[in-house]
Amino acid sequence: MTSPRFPALAAAVLVTAAALAGCTDQDRIVEGSTVAVAVDGTLTSLNPNSSYGRASEVNADVAYLTGTSFAYPDDAYGLVRDTSFGSAERTADDPLTVRYTIAEGVTWSDGVPVTPADLLLAWAANSGALDTPDVDPEAYVDAESGRLTELPGDVVYFDGARGRGLERATQTPQLGDDGRSLFVHFDEFTPGWETALAPGLPAHVVASRALGLPLGDAAASADPDAADARAAQDALVSAVDDADPAALSAIANVWNSGYDLTGAAPDPELLVASGPYLVSEVRDGRVTLTANPRYRGARAPAIQTIVLSTVADPAELVRRFQDGTVDVASPAPDPGVASELSEVPGVTVTAGSEATFEHLDLQFADSKSGAFGDPRVRQAFLHVVPRQQILDELVVPDQVDAGLLDSFVLRPGAPGYDDTIADNGSADYQSTDVDAARSLLAEAGVGAPEVCILFDPADARRVAEFELIRTSAARAGFRVTDCSRSDWTSILGVAGAYDAALFAWDTTRLGPGAVAAVFRSDSAVANLNHYSDPRADELVDAITGTDDPEAQSAALGELDAVLWADAYGVPLFAHPTLTAVSDRVAGVTRSPLARGVLWDAWSWTPATPSASPAAG
Repeated sequence: MTSPRFPALAAAVLVTAAALAGCTDQDRIVEGSTVAVAVDGTLTSLNPNSSYGRASEVNADVAYLTGTSFAYPDDAYGLVRDTSFGSAERTADDPLTVRYTIAEGVTWSDGVPVTPADLLLAWAANSGALDTPDVDPEAYVDAESGRLTELPGDVVYFDGARGRGLERATQTPQLGDDGRSLFVHFDEFTPGWETALAPGLPAHVVASRALGLPLGDAAASADPDAADARAAQDALVSAVDDADPAALSAIANVWNSGYDLTGAAPDPELLVASGPYLVSEVRDGRVTLTANPRYRGARAPAIQTIVLSTVADPAELVRRFQDGTVDVASPAPDPGVASELSEVPGVTVTAGSEATFEHLDLQFADSKSGAFGDPRVRQAFLHVVPRQQILDELVVPDQVDAGLLDSFVLRPGAPGYDDTIADNGSADYQSTDVDAARSLLAEAGVGAPEVCILFDPADARRVAEFELIRTSAARAGFRVTDCSRSDWTSILGVAGAYDAALFAWDTTRLGPGAVAAVFRSDSAVANLNHYSDPRADELVDAITGTDDPEAQSAALGELDAVLWADAYGVPLFAHPTLTAVSDRVAGVTRSPLARGVLWDAWSWTPATPSASPAAG
């Protein structure tokens, strides 16, 4: 199921990586240990931030385990500062200026130091600040593969990840005098500044391939800070500082598609990593990750090898657990699969939920019928959405302890959730109220309003949700019709196309800035239902204008109440999850956020001296 993905709405709780992991070297590695993880997808790119790379979650999983960052989310909506990699320090507020400093001794797996050049490349790629004005990227997309083709030499376009904060840093950053820092200036306050910048692709490799520069074997050199690597990093810095269109165009070409996998074994030069693991092999639907021998950070792993294997068929997954060639998996929730896995000796099956949440949005303007322009009609419709029935029939079979989601901006388990739902107005829509709906329609002078719902017709659960809503709403006189279509994602926000949309958000990526993307009246990012409320705008500005967790929490709670009062729509439920783990590996937990069971794979340990055999 494809769902739009946007950043987390909850305020972060900060901890330090050093408090979570005492080891800062390879002493924890258990020689010969292997854990096999089944995944639903394939590795298609080593760059998860390009449009092509973002299409597969496996790309992001691999990049997460092979990369580094100043901070990363834990499994309780908190933020872990990784001081073993470096620090992000706010040095000025007007404009917001952040000094990102890389710790001494941090290197890529080929021995080349991680430097501000790597951060500068990440800024250029994900800010869009150096792109040629008014460039149309669609003109350079290969229709068959979806990959970007080579740009003309006078066109600069980095196909980066916008909406994560760096698009607000339009001024070229400056290198610090210490050789390890980069100063980034944000045009406006950006609450996610600690996670906005991280090294992605290695600048020395990208620059050497883009600009035709030699790149010796730094790993085999007596001087790991080899002259060729330094020259390539310097060339990239010069291209950015000088805004050299020819050089930047070539660099963008490599960044955009040079790390995509096209079937052949990837060039080893592309596998250079900075994190606890590195990719050692990609073959036959498997990605083998091996502990990075040059990693010296706080996320030093105990498991020597993690094998990610694509297993799409549930029956095949059960077979692999039975024969011991899979140790960890997160299959799509299904009572039958859960039961079969539970019967495999030594396998523990756990049901839970993730941050992705199902919801129904109502169109405030430019809808198909225009019915929801009147708030009384919106309220009437929400009174007959059978939230509890949807949960009981479609979610509880997969997750016995599932509950209704009662907040638009916070997830269960996030700080402030319980306090917020206690008085945000969600109690008015806990159960259906046909009499209230009829009374509101009569007051609005509307007889039998039509509501055409957009949803994915290929998603069986969505189809079932639609039928339950249609049946329930008919009791109050609503005529619910089917606006489903296979290209539903491209129709979201299109004027006149539908009246309500049934889909899911993954709001776990950018911190409080997500509220601006979704709920601010002038947002062109994700305000898909044309919602506009002056008080909501004020609260969004308050949330995104501070990084004080208490102030953010208070404003989020008030915003939630405004959304319920405006009959914005209804949140339904957090998507259920299923996790299966064999007793050959210990320490596996699941985060509700994007990386799931892999969120702290470096903390896993083999339950026996040798864990599982490699996946077959």
